[in-house]
Amino acid sequence: MPATPVYIICSPRPQVGKTLLARLLSEFLLLKNGNVAAFDVNLKEPSLLDYLPKVTETADVIDTYGKMQLMDRVILDDGVAKVIDLGFHAFDEFFKMTDEIGLLKEAARRHVAPQILFVADTDRASARAHEMLRGQIPRMNLITVDNEYVVRGELPPAMEGGRLFRLPALPGFLKTYIDRLNFSFTGYLRQEKDSSTELHQWTRRNYIALRELELSLILQRS
Repeated sequence: MPATPVYIICSPRPQVGKTLLARLLSEFLLLKNGNVAAFDVNLKEPSLLDYLPKVTETADVIDTYGKMQLMDRVILDDGVAKVIDLGFHAFDEFFKMTDEIGLLKEAARRHVAPQILFVADTDRASARAHEMLRGQIPRMNLITVDNEYVVRGELPPAMEGGRLFRLPALPGFLKTYIDRLNFSFTGYLRQEKDSSTELHQWTRRNYIALRELELSLILQRS
């Protein structure tokens, strides 16, 4: 990688699949690179820490000390990809902080490449938050996530432009299966011999899409 990637997965809304995407991305990076540093900024359980305790630590942005601790760990060009699962409660405070400290300029100076993955919804809060991010985050750093389980249909027109990541919906019974705390996407791929199962294909498709996302980041900065 030409720069250390930092993936910030966010939404102002709860229960939109944010932690699911953080799990997928963290497991993909762990499989591909052998390491990943994940940060869980959430109030409710289960959260990323519950699913991936070996690579995840808790963080908060409530006070200045917590913010600085998180930024010191994240804006670090150590070659280890970072994943932040940003709870909806911390959305406004986090991006207020990143704007105040000039996160993107500081990241570029330190050879770090932040990618903001905004998980879309059709409500007003999501529309306002997406508009705010478009004004604050350069187009190449902002990715709108279309979780088909949440957005049942077309994305709002204002969210269709720019970079998109589509997360296909799973049937309800499979969603219940993957929500178990001891479930591992990579473990399932390795153990399930039948590659034609819906979950096997869904996981592989998402891993391939995440690989393409990573390659696009490399191409942008080469």
